Amino acid sequence: MTAALSAHELIARHRSTLDQALEAIRTRAYWSPHPEHPKAYGEHGSLDAAAGKAAFDALLGNRLDLGQPGTDDWVGGETSPYGVNLGVTYPHADLDVLLPAMKAGQRAWRDAGAEQRAVVCLEILKRISDRTHEFAHAVMHTSGQAFMMAFQAGGPHAQDRGLEAVAYAYVEQVRTPDNAEWTKPQGKRDPLAMTKQFTPVPRGIGLVIGCNTFPTWNGYPGLFASLATGNAVLVKPHPRAVLPLALTVQVAREVLAETGFDPNLVALAAERPGEGIAKTLATRPEIRIIDYTGSTEFGDWLEANARQAQVYTEKAGVNTVVVHSTADYKGMLSNLAFSLSLYSGQMCTTPQNLLVPRAGISTDQGPKSYDEVVADLAKSVDGLLGDDARANALLGAIVTPDVKARLEAAAGLGEVALASREITNPDFPGAVVRTPVIVKLDGAKPDAEAAYMSECFGPVSFAVAVDSASDAVQLLRRTVREKGAMTVGAYTTDPEVEQDVQEACLEEAAQLSLNLTGGVYVNQTAAFSDFHGSGGNPAASAALCDGAFVANRFRVVEVRREA
Repeated sequence: MTAALSAHELIARHRSTLDQALEAIRTRAYWSPHPEHPKAYGEHGSLDAAAGKAAFDALLGNRLDLGQPGTDDWVGGETSPYGVNLGVTYPHADLDVLLPAMKAGQRAWRDAGAEQRAVVCLEILKRISDRTHEFAHAVMHTSGQAFMMAFQAGGPHAQDRGLEAVAYAYVEQVRTPDNAEWTKPQGKRDPLAMTKQFTPVPRGIGLVIGCNTFPTWNGYPGLFASLATGNAVLVKPHPRAVLPLALTVQVAREVLAETGFDPNLVALAAERPGEGIAKTLATRPEIRIIDYTGSTEFGDWLEANARQAQVYTEKAGVNTVVVHSTADYKGMLSNLAFSLSLYSGQMCTTPQNLLVPRAGISTDQGPKSYDEVVADLAKSVDGLLGDDARANALLGAIVTPDVKARLEAAAGLGEVALASREITNPDFPGAVVRTPVIVKLDGAKPDAEAAYMSECFGPVSFAVAVDSASDAVQLLRRTVREKGAMTVGAYTTDPEVEQDVQEACLEEAAQLSLNLTGGVYVNQTAAFSDFHGSGGNPAASAALCDGAFVANRFRVVEVRREA
């Protein structure tokens, strides 16, 4: 295969970006090569807003031909949460043809080495970045995110996570030198001398099982971690969110072909409506790595049944915020209101349980009772979402009927402190848009426990009355240990309470945010600096992204020769 882009050209083009990424994961300081603002695009080959929207519109109602081997049908059926029928169809694969074709290119990809693989991955990410406006519409109309969130989370933030995975993969692969000269003295005899060669070798084919809500943000870490460590990658999108990952596969295949590698190193596995191919794929012997984001039930099934593969899961959790005291009551309420409202609570990091002492809390505005805290939080959410245009920009759309059903059922679980209301989106009348509901529960009552000890994914939160700060920490520990948590938050001005919460999170391996009152929110994480999940509690078996996330995607094989 002739390469249009040589390794030398790619290294010259992307090595400085890779080096900056390596420095960023070392220092954990802020850095991103991907602009967050839509107006930053439109030069140097990237699509501006109008061109990106036109490119997206051109996809609708058409076939997305990826040129994959083994295509035996064309499948589709995505309908946007905003009420738009996408009408895009994708190749359906005969796995007995596609999987062997994917394996065929792995030898050359392995032999290319860590640096060349890394810069090829960076070229893929650069081309995706150039099409960020197009991808933003694809993410918006499959996930239900509002446009600006789809643009940022589905675009630059997802690209950052992919680059972060490449950086970690590179570090782990070059930790061992390519070659070594080994000499062992033997006293008066000649020394023993060996030359040793060390090669990172891939496990096999990686399977990425995509999610509906964040197809690129959650999909890119596993995709690029496996690809950068020498593995071929099969992408199985969620049936309601195929387009963003299909476009990703399209770009990856183009870059691989242009750089002289087999494009079949990355392929798409779209499915017929109701076909449910994830279990079949996950247990194929060719699949040696699995990355999955979704329900606990299927994540547990994968961990129990995909025994031939290294499995990385992000499942459900019950995210908790301890509200003990604050030196900025208004800032606390504003921060929490935004966290509960963003994307209609359809984030794996959104707080669900707010643990508030029934005797109330101390604030810079004086003592506040439990009822006052909950009522004031409800007013803050109402104020944030009072304007329908602003509410639509924050809430997006309800992604599935199941989320809507849970939201409606939550009102019957306890006293409603904030009722959900319906909002019309003038641009998309078919969108289902709802404001959050806040329900008051008594943590001491057994009938309330069933509610707050289960994940209620969506715009639902429970204000749980507890007896004391000590009881709040105890319930926090139990929740993380039994149900898992992607995030934990706490508000306190008491050093002892802060220490207790911190110790609970350290022992139960939960990521903690303390006293957030400004423009950083508990449900947001920054690539190169923040760890998303920990891999140490039931919510996830891996962290995005650390050395453990990439190191077991390859093994080092040694060849020894006498010198």
